[in-house]
Amino acid sequence: MRKYLLLILLGLALATLNAQKGTLKKQKMTKKIEIATLANGCFWCTEAIFQRLKGVKKVTAGYTGGTTKNPSYHQVTTGKTGHAEAIQIKFDSNIISYQEILEVFFSTHNPTTLNRQGYDVGSQYRSAIFYHSEAQKQIAEDFIKVLTDAHVFDKPIVTEVQSFDVFYTAEEYHQNYYNNNKTQGYCVAVINPKLEKFLKKFKSKLKKEK
Repeated sequence: MRKYLLLILLGLALATLNAQKGTLKKQKMTKKIEIATLANGCFWCTEAIFQRLKGVKKVTAGYTGGTTKNPSYHQVTTGKTGHAEAIQIKFDSNIISYQEILEVFFSTHNPTTLNRQGYDVGSQYRSAIFYHSEAQKQIAEDFIKVLTDAHVFDKPIVTEVQSFDVFYTAEEYHQNYYNNNKTQGYCVAVINPKLEKFLKKFKSKLKKEK
């Protein structure tokens, strides 16, 4: 990831926001709470990141993008169900926009590694955006195009953009995992460093600590 990625993403978010101004204004008049479904590696990591953003009301860990109905974590880890570990985000679009959600998404994982994030390898760890509307699809595609044209990443972006189908909530012990297991090995070695970088980059977008 290049040194000025965050600055480019911030500029991109504003540019995309202006381009979609009419659509977003109409959406805000009709509903306040929106849903984003994203896959960008282990959902223990991604849940911990998005939970801390202002405007995010709830983050649920689960599985989507596969063929097996009601898959278990064990089934998904085999890579045979086709599902990705994903999170479903309910957010107040009057506080945080879909563009800003994607800004965090692309800034906190590597969208150029196929079926892999760090030491987590397999199709269940692929980078993907599951859009819930044509507006979300357009915003996601525009975001990727600008990042590609600006050569923000050294390699091609492999993030999938596909229509949302069904989301299966993961087992209870996966929910709020980091907050409940901060001393666990994976949390200390993998999530903590990633979370620290996120907290520094997006300080202005964080919820106030209670």
